[in-house]
Amino acid sequence: MELWWTTSLIWLVLFGATAIFIGVRKVDGSGVEQTPELRLVALIILGVAFVFILLCQLVFLYFVRKRKSVSAH
Repeated sequence: MELWWTTSLIWLVLFGATAIFIGVRKVDGSGVEQTPELRLVALIILGVAFVFILLCQLVFLYFVRKRKSVSAH
């Protein structure tokens, strides 16, 4: 269970740092100047990736808790 909390915290910190980076950068990696629309698109893509990771984490948590409750009986 501690592993789940640790990985969740790491993902949350990475998501926050990436969102801040997207918000403050002036030019992206290909040299395109960032407009508010392009930042929004990048944040939406980041959000979709975050939701996918969140769903994977929740499935993992479900199986860990199920396994823990079965081993307790």
